[in-house]
Amino acid sequence: MPSSEKKDSGLSAEWAKAWSDSTADLAIFSLTPAGFVSSWNAGGTAIYGYAPDEIVGRHYRVFFSDGEPDRHTLEIELDEASKRGSYVTEGWRKRKDGSVFWASVVTSALPGSDGLPRGFVKVVRDESDKRKAHDAVIESERRFRLLVEGVTDYSIFMLSPQGRVTNWNNGARRIKGYTAEEIIGSHFSRFYTPEDAAAGLPERALDTAAHAGRFESEGWRVRRDGTRFWAHVIVDAIRDESGELIGFAKITRDVTEKREAEQLLEQTRAELFRSQKMEAIGKLTGGVAHDFNNVLQVLRGNLELLQSRCPRDEWMMERVSNAIDAVERGAKLSAQLLAFGRRQALQPVAVNLAAMVRDMDELLRRALGETVKVETVVSGGLWNAFVDTHQLENVVLNLAINARDAMPDGGKLTLEIANAMLDDSYVRSLSDVPPGQYVMLGVTDTGTGMSPEVIERAFEPFFTTKAEGEGTGLGLSMAYGFVKQSGGHIRIYSEVGHGTTVRIYLPRSLADAYEPAPRWNSPMTGGSETVLVVEDDKKVQATVIEMLAELGYSVLKADNAEQALAVLSSGVHIDLLFTDVVMPGSLKSPEMARRAVQIQPHIHVLFTSGYTQNAIVHGGRLDPGVQLLSKPYSREELAFKIRRVLGFDGPALPMSPDANQPQATSAPDRSAKRVLVVEDDDPSREAVSELLSVLGYQVVRAANATEALRALNDGSFDVLLTDLRLPDMPGTELARRVIEAYGKTRIIFASGDVVLSDMAQGFPWQALRKPYSLAELMKALDLSFSR
Repeated sequence: MPSSEKKDSGLSAEWAKAWSDSTADLAIFSLTPAGFVSSWNAGGTAIYGYAPDEIVGRHYRVFFSDGEPDRHTLEIELDEASKRGSYVTEGWRKRKDGSVFWASVVTSALPGSDGLPRGFVKVVRDESDKRKAHDAVIESERRFRLLVEGVTDYSIFMLSPQGRVTNWNNGARRIKGYTAEEIIGSHFSRFYTPEDAAAGLPERALDTAAHAGRFESEGWRVRRDGTRFWAHVIVDAIRDESGELIGFAKITRDVTEKREAEQLLEQTRAELFRSQKMEAIGKLTGGVAHDFNNVLQVLRGNLELLQSRCPRDEWMMERVSNAIDAVERGAKLSAQLLAFGRRQALQPVAVNLAAMVRDMDELLRRALGETVKVETVVSGGLWNAFVDTHQLENVVLNLAINARDAMPDGGKLTLEIANAMLDDSYVRSLSDVPPGQYVMLGVTDTGTGMSPEVIERAFEPFFTTKAEGEGTGLGLSMAYGFVKQSGGHIRIYSEVGHGTTVRIYLPRSLADAYEPAPRWNSPMTGGSETVLVVEDDKKVQATVIEMLAELGYSVLKADNAEQALAVLSSGVHIDLLFTDVVMPGSLKSPEMARRAVQIQPHIHVLFTSGYTQNAIVHGGRLDPGVQLLSKPYSREELAFKIRRVLGFDGPALPMSPDANQPQATSAPDRSAKRVLVVEDDDPSREAVSELLSVLGYQVVRAANATEALRALNDGSFDVLLTDLRLPDMPGTELARRVIEAYGKTRIIFASGDVVLSDMAQGFPWQALRKPYSLAELMKALDLSFSR
């Protein structure tokens, strides 16, 4: 080698050594052909931790772990460098302290004169920070992939720009039913319903996302098994750094339950509005029904009295009958309004609906005519229902008549009765229908059917599709109100041209079916018992008193609850308390009836009303043990109900015109007769005074003899009714003084003791033994006046 070349070569070697020694961020060292370290720089010490005297002469394997993979890597590095001249790689290397770092390694072979390497030079950089950043990215991607895969409530997947599925998470598999192998590569339009796909909704979604960046909507989607679910869908456009569209991210959530909940909330709001509307109409109809039924009761009572007085006048009888028919139509209208407003006084019992419908067979056939065929289908093992049978019969008859009108050319009416279970899924949208066991009564016709718009309004009061004058529009609304008040459910199924089915679901009863007592055909014409009529409407009161008198009863009257209790406390025996439910004053009829039973435990109570106002009806049902006669009622209904309440189940014998007439009807005019009542017991004094006032006498009250004598200063009395034992003097002594002042005064002694003849001498007197009946009081008064 020329001297100049040797000089340059030596200079280069010095520069290389100087560079190697001064470089601290690179480990630069040489190896012998066998792999032993032959040189070491400061960078090697900084990176590996070895000083030159600690590492020179040691084999390169010290930088690797003892595992087989690392030994293999060591051999590869040297072999590849020998073959290629250099070899670049990355991997984990070990420091002196045993820690590891990520190394970027360049191994270069130093060629010898024989073509074989005479050694190797290695340049190593510590790339741990770069590796950590790379690992962080990989870990982030892994975690994100696990997160996406772990989400099961959302379907998350990617689409190509053309709309084909490129990946698929577990949520997508759960919601849509496809595995990744089944769906990747398919076009996402397969998730749409056929009608939506035909309308171009999938393409519109991608087009909107591509231009606006996002598309969001809700709609029906289809699962693998063909079932549908309501989906909330978001499609986001994905673009690279240059802005080119590379695909779409699609997130789908099954919100079927949420939608059903929203619909249920909306239905609940609508049901609440309907309930509030029905409550308002119910209150209105209740108030109107009370007054209206009182008017009808006066009309009907007086018309029937006319019928009984003028039976031979055919012209009058015909017109009275027409008027009674009009009253019945008014009563039916009032009853329908109360039914719609859920204000009826229901008396539900356990009943076998099959037996009830069979009993209605003849009635239905007469109402429907020969052109309508009636068929009844009853399932086996039928349960009993809990319902007011009388009101249910009215509902069935109304439904049958509606069906008849929908089949003008004839057809078929099918009555179906079966057990039914309304489960949670069925009643989920029905806020007022509890799940459980019911008995279903279905009424199906083959008529003209209803449109969806008509079905929506079918239960509204006064809504009708019939011509004006052919219906009130209350038939279905009455059925709706009755069924709801009974704790049941009613639904209409119909299609124009294909008939209508109305299904009524009534609560099941576990009790034995109720067997109604047979009603006798012979007239129930009354009896001789004493009836106390409590009625604030004077005209109604007068009418019912006359009706009861004609039926043979002894009748007392009271305008309010306080007067009624006064009569009951007087000791007069009362067999029946016949009282209106809705009365003025602070003391209500139910409380008055309770006190009446305490005063006279033997007494029977019969309520009457055109509207109960929840006084004796709770939960839509008549209180247990309560007897009610709804206004307006006929004379026959009154007679029948009273005999039932009094415990008489058989037919009463017709009374003769003279039999059992109360003495009150033939007594002289009492309005001018003055009676002085002397009684130190306040309740007794008030009671007998009220009783005498009810009978028509003018009454003056006195608590003792002194007050009684003072009352004589205001004038004479026709009757002195006094107790024998008074606080300031005996009743007999008071009687003598009254006779001395006014010789014509009649004397009646009232006492719990027997009045002996030697107690009062020198003047006539009558005695009443406490407690005394109304008849005994009236008899004593009449005898006094007859003398």
